[in-house]
Amino acid sequence: MCGRYATTRARQELLDEFQVQLDAVDGDIQPDYNVAPTKQVPVVLNRRPKDAPEEAAAVRQLRTVRWGLVPSWAKDLSIGSRMINARFETVHEKPSYRRAFARRRCLLPADGYFEWYTLQDQGGQDQGGQDQGGQDQGGQDQGGQDQGGQDQGGSPDPAEGEKKAKKKKPQKQPYFIRPNDGAVMAMAGLYELWKSPEDEWIWTCTVITTDAPDDLGRIHDRMPMIVEPDRWDAWLDPALTETEQVRGLLVPAMAGTMDAYPVSKAVNNVRNNGPELIEPALSGDSPGSNSDGLF
Repeated sequence: MCGRYATTRARQELLDEFQVQLDAVDGDIQPDYNVAPTKQVPVVLNRRPKDAPEEAAAVRQLRTVRWGLVPSWAKDLSIGSRMINARFETVHEKPSYRRAFARRRCLLPADGYFEWYTLQDQGGQDQGGQDQGGQDQGGQDQGGQDQGGQDQGGSPDPAEGEKKAKKKKPQKQPYFIRPNDGAVMAMAGLYELWKSPEDEWIWTCTVITTDAPDDLGRIHDRMPMIVEPDRWDAWLDPALTETEQVRGLLVPAMAGTMDAYPVSKAVNNVRNNGPELIEPALSGDSPGSNSDGLF
């Protein structure tokens, strides 16, 4: 899944990059290095302007919408937090997405996205708690007492071992994944309009995901579907509704086209934000995070 990403390009850069005809954003667009579900995010879409005659053509718009799609028939907004991603394999079939897939497609500009890799050593043991000397930080001293409470000269305590095993959680290392040419990552998305009980129209969106190529699949088996620039026009065209034609516009990223590197665990907290979140992790900041071990 894609549950966190960064989008930092300036408003004018987005207007130019996507050849936007109508800037429909209220307020500023601020760089966001830690986009999380339910946040307002910039999207590009083609739609007939409000109050325009029905025969008017759709125009390219830049908007900010809430991440987490809420179908028009939903009873409340909370469902959106569970609908941040739509699988490419089934998006055209699912009742929650199929109408939007036919007529309400969008692009979500991003610099890149975050995924978390579960750290394990060669023996299957979590690297996150083991130092270079082989001593586990979770409770083994140099005298040889293991995590289960067994001393080299004593008997194991099964209850103590089970208790500590339950407490131990896998360490996860965040990675930032971005196009290796530095280009904007145009994530395939869908948008919907939902009318609140207060008669307010709320715009929401979801990101379409696909299988990750082999070189990224070691971190996570899914990734956002990226739309290539020469397919933006067709993808955004609401007049293109034939399912197989629309599906044919989406091609998963090829191996070798994305760059992935470990970043600070500060990104784990959604309250943290800033360019330091997408900088390569400093030595010691993220134990066991050498990307050479993955690729």
